[in-house]
Amino acid sequence: MIGRLTGVIAEKSPPLVLIDVQGVGYEVDVPMSTFYNLGGLGDKVSLLTHFVVREDAQILFGFLSAEERTTFRQLIKISGVGPRMALSLLSGLSVAELAQAVARQEAARLVKVPGVGKKTAERLLLELKGKLGPDLAVPISMVNDNQGDILQALVALGYSEKDAALALKPLPADVGVSDGIKLALRALSR
Repeated sequence: MIGRLTGVIAEKSPPLVLIDVQGVGYEVDVPMSTFYNLGGLGDKVSLLTHFVVREDAQILFGFLSAEERTTFRQLIKISGVGPRMALSLLSGLSVAELAQAVARQEAARLVKVPGVGKKTAERLLLELKGKLGPDLAVPISMVNDNQGDILQALVALGYSEKDAALALKPLPADVGVSDGIKLALRALSR
């Protein structure tokens, strides 16, 4: 089993990356989130991998973070979701965004990913409920109207949903929207 590769980037052609590990080139399929965060040709890289062996192919999938690989493995356990669809999901949504969609049961958000239809999206929401990190998604019960507005404002300002959700946690429950945004921005600027 190949669990991690450390080497030099020899070629990049989305979603494929060729990693030269001491003279041996490994072709690794990566989600676009990983692809965009890799360095350029000749840069050293270390990828966590998942090795898939099929009758007709042996494929390596690579990830920069353990949470991406864990989510990928969780996705491919679901009936009807293969490695390609899991890679597509992780390319279209970050792990935090996927966890948020599952926590809020937002099938429409998953359907926007190429290759994911309505039935598959509903199956994903059902199968993944409670299986993605609870710290990644803000449960609906924790979000009152003001906190939801603050969260949306922070996301609109360019913060990730995960960072915005973490900035909401220390805020008082009865905080107003404008005051909440100011307090959250202060917390995020530290």
